[in-house]
Amino acid sequence: MGRRELMGRYLLRRAAQGLVVLWAAFTLAFFVLYLLPSDPAALAAGAGGEVQDVDPALLDDLRARYGLDRPLLVQYGDALLHAVRLDFGPSYQSGAPAGSLVAQALPETLKLTGAALVLAVLAGTALAVASVLPRSRALRQVLSALPPLGVALPTFFVGLVLLQWVSFRAGLLPAIGNAGWQSLVLPAVTLAVPPGAQLAQVLSRSLRGTLGEPYVETARAKGAGRLRVHLGHALRNAAIPAFTMLGVMVGALLGGAVVTETVFSRVGLGRLTVQSVNTQDVPVVLAIVSLSALVFVVTTLVVDLLYPVLDPRIESRGVPREAVPA
Repeated sequence: MGRRELMGRYLLRRAAQGLVVLWAAFTLAFFVLYLLPSDPAALAAGAGGEVQDVDPALLDDLRARYGLDRPLLVQYGDALLHAVRLDFGPSYQSGAPAGSLVAQALPETLKLTGAALVLAVLAGTALAVASVLPRSRALRQVLSALPPLGVALPTFFVGLVLLQWVSFRAGLLPAIGNAGWQSLVLPAVTLAVPPGAQLAQVLSRSLRGTLGEPYVETARAKGAGRLRVHLGHALRNAAIPAFTMLGVMVGALLGGAVVTETVFSRVGLGRLTVQSVNTQDVPVVLAIVSLSALVFVVTTLVVDLLYPVLDPRIESRGVPREAVPA
């Protein structure tokens, strides 16, 4: 069996798994939203979800307009069929297509998550190397204690602290809004702290193990300096386990954007998600959930495909060894 055929089969299998993930995320979000006690039609009428406060004729009109008067399973089947065609229907609140609302909010969230991902990778890698590089044992222990602290700190707490000290007291950066790159700095730092700390934990642990490998000892015996041993020989192999975290990190960043954009009053997918859940705007929430699941599926697939390329000795999770590019 040729390499192309093996890779084709693997991609088909992963595509099928990705479709199952997308379907599960869509289905779970749909039924969770309809389990909420409030009425979407009453919320769309501006009555805070209280049916008794809405004119019955208006309520019936809204339910008929959005198909909320049909059985739940019929609504689910219709929503799923339209989602396959990338049509999530109109927003219950604004009447605009849900896909258009998500597309309008997406660029700002991409800026935030992209900046946070770069910061998380750079800071996590630097902290991991710093935790094993010093000769002082006490300094290494102090630096090694920072990643667990970063993981434990809630995102909203980090954001509020940065707002208080950097924006309100020092006046160095804007506190809220989307105006210019300055307004992106604090939200990106806030969002980068948890995934950066997780990356530092995994990478530092992997570095400690790698530094005990025979090839590292050989490099030392040949006269390689401490910095060269750590960065030139150990870091590349130690980074492979940390690289597999990329898919999880992207998912965590998208989830953290909900809190971060709320804290910093940024217009983006996170803020749109909060508003849509509060108003039970089902089409918009389903569009956001489907997009997030798709990003996670694609990212994990790319990571799996690149994993054996970084180290040909390792067979990626489910990737046929014969299909790995030479």
